Amino acid sequence: MASLRASSAAAAAAAATVAILVERAHADSFFRSSSASSTPADTSGSSSSRGFDPESLERGAKALREINSSPYSKQVFELMRKQEETRLANMAAERAQLEAFQSMTDIEKQKKLAEEQRNLVQQQAQAKAQKARYEDDLARKRMQTEHESQRRQNAELVKMQEESSIRKEQARRATEEQIQAQLRQTEKERAEIQRETIRVKAMAEAEGRAHEAKLTEEHNRKMLLERMNGEKEKWIAAINATFGHIESGLRMLLTDQSKLIMAVGGVTALAAGVYTTREGARVTWGYINRILGQPSLIRESSMSKFPWSGITSRMVSKLSTSSTSAGSVASKESKSSFENIILNPSLKRRIEQLARATENTKSHQAPFRNMLFYGHPGTGKTMVAREMARKSGLDYAMMTGGDVAPLGSEAVTKIHEIFDWAKKSKKGLLLFIDEADAFLCERNSTRMSEAQRSALNALLFRTGDQSRDIVLVLATNRPGDLDAAITDRIDEVIEFPLPGEDERFKLLKLYLNQYISHEDHDDSWRSSLFKTKPQKIFLKDVTDDVIREAARKTEGFSGREIAKLVASIQAAVYGQSDCVLDAPLFMEMVDYKVKEHHQRLKLATKGGK
Repeated sequence: MASLRASSAAAAAAAATVAILVERAHADSFFRSSSASSTPADTSGSSSSRGFDPESLERGAKALREINSSPYSKQVFELMRKQEETRLANMAAERAQLEAFQSMTDIEKQKKLAEEQRNLVQQQAQAKAQKARYEDDLARKRMQTEHESQRRQNAELVKMQEESSIRKEQARRATEEQIQAQLRQTEKERAEIQRETIRVKAMAEAEGRAHEAKLTEEHNRKMLLERMNGEKEKWIAAINATFGHIESGLRMLLTDQSKLIMAVGGVTALAAGVYTTREGARVTWGYINRILGQPSLIRESSMSKFPWSGITSRMVSKLSTSSTSAGSVASKESKSSFENIILNPSLKRRIEQLARATENTKSHQAPFRNMLFYGHPGTGKTMVAREMARKSGLDYAMMTGGDVAPLGSEAVTKIHEIFDWAKKSKKGLLLFIDEADAFLCERNSTRMSEAQRSALNALLFRTGDQSRDIVLVLATNRPGDLDAAITDRIDEVIEFPLPGEDERFKLLKLYLNQYISHEDHDDSWRSSLFKTKPQKIFLKDVTDDVIREAARKTEGFSGREIAKLVASIQAAVYGQSDCVLDAPLFMEMVDYKVKEHHQRLKLATKGGK
């Protein structure tokens, strides 16, 4: 028993020794493989340097021999086999742990490599982003620099353009002023030429009329001589018979002295009476005409020519107005205002305001304000002046500047007569001078006659102070031709433009009612015994739209031209048999007159050139 235990113990020891040796051998092989994978093996080393012990191997072999000789060798070897399997399993587990450790180490390495690569990518991305930001900053700064430079260039360019435009505008204004000055000078020269032409033409016509009258007189003298020669015998016979009767009468007077004295006294008294009556009437009429009569320069006036004149017409007008109704009287009173005058609304308000101001000025005994009306011909200057006088309660008188020049040296006397005659008006007088530039032009003109200059000086003398008796209203188409002293006496300057589309529409309707429909003259023909009732004209399809189209086409027409247009339409209607005005005929006449208007403008332009 003891020997068995000893043998088993020896076997166990031997098995343990063998196991240790085998384990060491496996461990050495594993470490060699590990070292071989990491570092090159040291071929020059000996077995002792590897940790191999031969004595241990011998003791193991001896133990194996003892075990082999022992009766429990099978159990020992079985035990050794199991131990070896256990050891191998442990070694496999250790190897698996080592492999797991190795894989974990590889994973850690890969993680480190991935981390390093990720860090590298991040660094590259950061470097790239930083580079992009840097390049963007550089580009932005470059663009800002370029924009600043471009802005400075644009500012300089705009400044240069403004300076250039200012220079161009100054040059244009200077050129325009020069052109306007040349045009004014040309207009003045043309006006002077026209005046000279009119004067020469008037002189030539006067000479022609005088020559014609002389020829006519010579012809009449010859005819008279022929007639006298033809009737010579009759006259001689009549004279002989007359002298025979005279001879018998003289014989009777010579024989009777009392009859002779009576005959001589009667003939002498008859001759003296005829002479005294003729000369006294002439002197008396001249004195009355000079003291009470209307000056010859006045073309139209609301004042009576003589104090006793107009009595019959006033009585007739009173009888005619007494037979009219109250409604018609109210309508006529309303027409005495500015309602029957078609003007631009702003201009109409200005005129009404001036009329009220003139009326208040007269009621407050304040000095009147002189006015200047200028604009195209036919725009209503004369009509407005007349209506302004009626609206303000003043008398009205109109003269033309062209009537002054033919008077010559008598013009000064006639001007003074007008202002003396104006003082006779108890209401105050509105003196309207049409075509005022005809004799109120600049005194520096070399073609202005001495008589015209004297007439202008007379007018300036009478209008030097503000008057409480006369409102001076001048009308002209060329206000630039007036003398500076005349414009200095003007207090209100009013321009009369050409009528707009709305005004032309109203004017067309007004003149259609006046010339075509005869609404304003239905009863006027009855006031005269010798006038017949005008033929009625029927309107057909002449609507407001048609009239509006005509107003659109007649752009540039004055009020007078529109009145002439409607008068032409009336003549065209009277030229037909049915006296019907329809839309086609109306528009045909409008187109014809528009074409004629443009042709006249072309001719005027060519004449001006």
